[in-house]
Amino acid sequence: MELPVRLRQSRSALLLIFFVHGAVFALLVTRIPAIQDRYGLSDAELPLFLAAVPVLAGVGTVTASRVVRRVPSSLVVRVVQPGICLALAGVGAGQAVWQLAVCLVAFGLLVGAMEASLNMTGVGIQRGYGRSIMLGFHGAASLGGILGAALSWAGAHWHLSLFTVFASSVVMLLPAAVAAGPRLDVRPDGPGAGSGAPSTAPTAAGTPEARPGGRRGVPWKPLLPLCLIMAVSVVADSTATNWSAKFLEDTLHSSEAMATVPYGLYMVATLLGRALGDGWVQRWGAAAVVRAGAVLAALGFAVVAAAPEPLTAVLGFAVLGVGLSVIIPQALVIGAQRLPGAEDTAVARVSLFNYVGFLIGPPLVGAVGAAVSYRAAMCVPLLLVLCVLLVARSLAAPKPADSSARAPRPEAPRTTVG
Repeated sequence: MELPVRLRQSRSALLLIFFVHGAVFALLVTRIPAIQDRYGLSDAELPLFLAAVPVLAGVGTVTASRVVRRVPSSLVVRVVQPGICLALAGVGAGQAVWQLAVCLVAFGLLVGAMEASLNMTGVGIQRGYGRSIMLGFHGAASLGGILGAALSWAGAHWHLSLFTVFASSVVMLLPAAVAAGPRLDVRPDGPGAGSGAPSTAPTAAGTPEARPGGRRGVPWKPLLPLCLIMAVSVVADSTATNWSAKFLEDTLHSSEAMATVPYGLYMVATLLGRALGDGWVQRWGAAAVVRAGAVLAALGFAVVAAAPEPLTAVLGFAVLGVGLSVIIPQALVIGAQRLPGAEDTAVARVSLFNYVGFLIGPPLVGAVGAAVSYRAAMCVPLLLVLCVLLVARSLAAPKPADSSARAPRPEAPRTTVG
């Protein structure tokens, strides 16, 4: 079945916007030491600023879930993305701590709203396609993260100011995303268009017409396993991104250069897993892919924790990246399937636990590492990831929350589309 042109255009536009968002986020997090130096933050003050970002992002996610009751999530994406870019440039331009605080408040709130709205829009476009494409969107964000890290490296290598790096990156990236924004509208041109299958509703998720007027009484219970999976996965992800270098240097006594390798290889492995993951979902189903991802992630942590020398640990982080890469996007998709008619609410609620994981993960792993050892610290996310297997059985056959919904909803549509 041939897909409507507007639906294919929407997919391409969203891929580009995910890419830009990944790059902008990476630009900030990879220059945290430079930000600390610029504003003269002590080692005690820095964690407070960093912890505020995921808290505010959670607030932004909740706010977005309310806003999209009245406007399309694609419109939220188009409005919020320039604000995130301006906040990034503001971090580079400021001089006083209060200016940094204002920019980080804006950045945190807008990132939360952006990520929830991006995923809502992606779920709607995937519904129109009638097959798994969500991992591809997150793969674009991973590719953008690699670009952002490269731009940060270039700025540090050439001793460019933060404002020069951030502002020039925004000038390069933002116009493309702004130009792509109008193509996110996935509403059909005619009956049945834009849905990818005659049996689906003619309006994709993320538009006001696709949602009931109210959200009172929408249950949490069908989403609780997915919220757990999201939080655990982000704890594992933040362990790799925050502690891999320290583990190699302090525990395995690697060189400083070798200690930078795990993060880069982890990101490449994540990109690879997401590039291939949609095909895996089509073949084996989302639940099976989530279970396999959890097994690979646990195996990766086991290899890291037991590694006798740096190279083995680096390979373990690569295995971990492939495993985790498929879990988070599928948790969002399955969440939307769990609440038919309230997909946006489901995506926002599951997304909220992304920031719960960020708040729990780095401090927990760091505390265990300081109190016991970093080998023991790597076992903490290993055990948490295994919890995914305990709840994975509940993912295979989601049931509609609304008892009036008589028709069964398959986990993954089997229609073959172009």
